[in-house]
Parts: sequence; C-alpha cells; structure tokens
Amino acid sequence: MNDLTCNSICRLFCCPPVPSKIAAKLAFMPPPASYEFLTSIENGENKMSFTYASFLKENFMNFVPDNIEVTTASTRRGNKIAILYMQNNPSTKLTFLLSHGNAVDLGLMVNFMYELGTKLDVNMMCYDYSGYGVSSGRPLEKNLYADAECALDVLRTKFEVPLDKIVLYGQSIGTVPTVHLATLHRVAAVVLHSPLMSGLRVAFPRIKRNYCCDVFSK
Repeated sequence: MNDLTCNSICRLFCCPPVPSKIAAKLAFMPPPASYEFLTSIENGENKMSFTYASFLKENFMNFVPDNIEVTTASTRRGNKIAILYMQNNPSTKLTFLLSHGNAVDLGLMVNFMYELGTKLDVNMMCYDYSGYGVSSGRPLEKNLYADAECALDVLRTKFEVPLDKIVLYGQSIGTVPTVHLATLHRVAAVVLHSPLMSGLRVAFPRIKRNYCCDVFSK
C-alpha cells in the first residue's frame, strides 16, 4: 500500500465509490505474472512445464524443483486456472491444498511450497485465483470459491488424493476459499494463516459489524 499514487487512490475509492467494490479491490492485488506454463510435445502428447517470467530468471527466486507438475482446469464459472502440484514423497499420508495470499501468485509460492513440504514431509498443491498469474478471468469473490472447488476436484481426481488425506491451508485472503471448502467437505485438517474477518475490515479496521454490502463477511 505504500506505493499507491494519487491516481490509484482515486481509482480505488471513487471508481465506483461503493464499499463492497473498494473492499474487493483492496482484497485482490494480483502481481505481474511471475511465471509461464510452456507446452511441448512428449511421446505424442502435450505436456506443460513451469518456468519463471523473464524478470525473475536472473533473480534468486529462480529455483524450480524437479518434483513439480503443472496443469490447468476450467472452473464452473468458465475461467481456466493454473495449478501446481509438488510431490515431495509418493508414500506420504498427507497433501496440503494451499490457497495463497492476495499479492502473490504461483511463481512466488514455489520456494515456500518446497520448504514447507520438505520440512513436513507432505505433498503440496497450490492454484492461482482467476486473474492471477496465467489464470484467466477476474479476481472476484464468486470466482474465488469456484477456483478453490476446481482445485480440490483436480487434487481428488487427477492426483487421486482422498479427502481424508487432504489438509486445507489458507493464508490471508486464501483463508476465505479454505473455509468455504471446509464447510463443504470433511477433510483431514484445516489451517488458517493470518485470516481476515471481512473485506471491508481490510480497508476499515475499526468496523465492528457486518454489512450487507461487505465481501468475505462470512
């Protein structure tokens, strides 16, 4: 928030001057895409691979583990989201489904996924919300829920991980889809890292009640 200009502040609070729209803008701050998915032909089939964007390739964050697999999937709202699966141990009992914060994307999460997965000896999956990274669409509350549902479905079907072996892990804005999934499915565990109370309270911390125009109020 420290690098906001007068123009960006005006766009934030005045276009339109609706509390729910302001809260949504503050909640979603997608960075420039830090990665790409490259498609190649292998054994007659299309295969996707992960690479960092050019502005990060000379950076310290250019570590790409060998144990990752990337894919895309279509949500029930018609967007195509990017998904990254990291298999640290084929025989491990648990897989974390990670819903990241509001100002990062998959490329900025790879190191964290690798470190956490290695230390806990678990497999990891993370996905980009609509409008983040190479995912299509716009970052909206309704899309957020559909994105999470889609990612969980991919984890269960493509990677064949049962619900009782899945840990839902949400950070910041990612706690919203994490709680959403937890209300729908009985999973192994739920981890909420720096959860938020509602969208308006991100912008206006002194608010003590929920309003009908709020986002993420549940």
